[in-house]
Amino acid sequence: MAVHGVDPESAWQLHPQVSVRPEPFGALLYHFGTRKLSFLKDRTLLTVVEGLSDAATARAACEAAGVADEHLPTYLRALGTLADSKMLVERAA
Repeated sequence: MAVHGVDPESAWQLHPQVSVRPEPFGALLYHFGTRKLSFLKDRTLLTVVEGLSDAATARAACEAAGVADEHLPTYLRALGTLADSKMLVERAA
């Protein structure tokens, strides 16, 4: 089941043109291609995003970051927003 364009059973990664700058509040993501800036206001979300490239699925990245089942929809929506803004791209598993 996809949530805002993110299929939790698909593999995702940061777009190759995205740079991540960790901050005390979370992180800043800057896309050099689109020149968009995104703020991650949650350190756990940063952990999820950083773990996407090594995880088999978006769900697995969330689980590895310690996201509880009841909070999974919230994190999948956040990943969907990042995918919609081209910060994340789907990758081959």
